[in-house]
This record gives sequence, C-alpha cells and structure tokens, in this order.
Amino acid sequence: MKETLDFFAKNLIDWYLDNKRDLPWRSTKDPYFIWLSEIILQQTRVAQGTPYYLAFTSAFGDVKSLAAAPQQKVLKLWQGLGYYSRARNLHIAAKYVANELDGRFPSTYKGLLQLKGVGDYTASAVGSICFDLPTAVVDGNVYRVLSRLFGIATPINTTQGIKDFKSLAQQLLDTSQPGTYNQALMEFGARFCVPQNPNCAQCIFKYKCDAYKNKQVANLPVKLKKVKVKKRYFNYIVILSENGNTVLQQRTEKGIWQQLYEFPLVETTHLVAQDALCKEIQFDHISTLYDLDTLTLFRENAVVHKLSHQHLYTRFWIAQTKSKLPKGIPVDDIDQYAVPVLISNFISEFEGFK
Repeated sequence: MKETLDFFAKNLIDWYLDNKRDLPWRSTKDPYFIWLSEIILQQTRVAQGTPYYLAFTSAFGDVKSLAAAPQQKVLKLWQGLGYYSRARNLHIAAKYVANELDGRFPSTYKGLLQLKGVGDYTASAVGSICFDLPTAVVDGNVYRVLSRLFGIATPINTTQGIKDFKSLAQQLLDTSQPGTYNQALMEFGARFCVPQNPNCAQCIFKYKCDAYKNKQVANLPVKLKKVKVKKRYFNYIVILSENGNTVLQQRTEKGIWQQLYEFPLVETTHLVAQDALCKEIQFDHISTLYDLDTLTLFRENAVVHKLSHQHLYTRFWIAQTKSKLPKGIPVDDIDQYAVPVLISNFISEFEGFK
C-alpha cells in the first residue's frame, strides 16, 4: 500500500507540472482570489466559471470592495451561473472577512470553515493552496480517481463513503506541497480520468489501477440513486402598461432564486390553458391588483428548466393593463435587475422589451 501511495503522489505531481492549464487563479496564492475561484467552480465547469471569475475580479479587486457592494450587484454578476445561494453566501462571507477580520482571511482549516458557504472541500482547497495546510480535498474528480485506482465500490454519497474517501485522500496527500498535490489531483480527474470514456490506455496509472485491470472503470464510482425529481409548473404574468412599465417582484422566501426578481407568478399543478389559468386564485389576485385587460400566451411549448431536484415547466403570459403601474419599473430598466436565467432568456427574446 505504501508503495502505491508514494508512486501515486510523485507521478501525479510530475504529470500536473507538465500538463496543468494556465488558469487565472493559478498565478496567485492570495486567499481572496483562491476562495472566489473555488466558490464559483462549485458544481461548475472551468470553462463556464472562468468568465464569471474574471468579471468578479474586475468588479471587486479585493474582499472589502466585494463586501461593500449591494447584494443586487453581486447577484446580477452571478446571473446565469445557477445555485444562487452560493452568491448570497459569498457576499455574507465577504462582509464577515472585511468587517470582522479586517479583510484578512482565516489561515486555519477551522477558521475557514466559519465562512458562510465554505465546507470541507473549499476549506481544504484554500487552506492547502494559500497556507500550505496539510488538508486533502475531496470532490467529484477525487472520488472518481480514487475509486477507480483502488477499486472502491462504497457509494460516494453515503456517510461511510464520505468518511472512507476523505481518509484515503488524506493518506495520499503530499504534505510537503499540499496545494500543488491537491490541484494536481483535481486537474487529473477533470482532464484525464473523466466520467465517460477516459483514455485509460494512455493513463500513467493504468498498471496500478484496479478498475482498469478488472474492467470496472465504467462502473466506478458508485453513487446511490437520488430521490425522484419533482415537476413544477410556472406561469409568469408579464404585465405591460401603456406608458412602458412592467412589474418585477423579488423572491424573499427560502428556496430557489432567493433575492432574485421575477414576474408575478402563478404556480399550477400541471400545464393549463388560459381559461383554467384565469380561474386560479393567484391569477385572480394579480388581475385585480394590476387591473389586467388582455392576456395572451407568449409561446405554446413550455420552457423546461432543469435543476438538481426539480424540473420547472415554465410559460410566459403577456398581460396588458390600462393602469400606468406607478410602482412598476420602466421596461428600459429591466436589464438592471438580477433574474433567473430562464427569465433572462425570455427578456432577450421578447420583442416588447427591445
């Protein structure tokens, strides 16, 4: 076992130093930039996350400027990246570091865990890269590499699996250069030991890999099936006044898209026709409040927006009103508001907002 551990760490780092990508956050050990990159890259591919990282670092050059920003500006920059709780937690953590720690990030694993939105993985990544803490990272890439190399079939989304993989990752860690090792392991999983059809024939570990020798690569790692995905049906009422105003409402309740803006919403149990929609209590409230005159469906086919635990079947209904909507917002200002990506896409398509 020790021979395998030593072989793995040395060869992994050698591979990384020869093959690592030139990513903007790899030229620094400043914990602000490393923390920011790690939060953005949670459940996000590097290619998708990099433009957001560059946008955030351009807008907020340090943690104090991020902390001082209005939440809506942070959410607007985050728009389209999904999992908006990350953006809210990012802002809360920035305020804590700026105001309670005088802009200095914690330099211990336990201290990093005190930051909102930071768990074991992020604390281990920031701690090892910025402060040389001997803390191993475990993410999807790490689960995949280790389960295949060592032939581990324990489900990765169980308490035992999480414990076992963390323990193994810690044993494998090169404590003399933990940041480099952790980045090497994540890079190898992201670029070489990929989920589908990895190029095992060219892998530097193929003669040590249990899954390769036993033809189990496609079956590892093991993950227990998740709960059934819930279907929800959203009907957005896009209200337009004669003087060019519309209505956006902020979602304040906990759940998806908290603090983002949306059009008045009528949620139904299934896709409904116009006559059935008009009988809904929520619609009657909206119609009375805004004195709706006419209602037309923007597009027959619902937009299906897939989240991790639910699929949203969404349609947009265009409603005209003779009210001037004194508390509404000018159509020309709609792009200033942070909205979910499916609403942003609608705004881009709808001629009434151009």
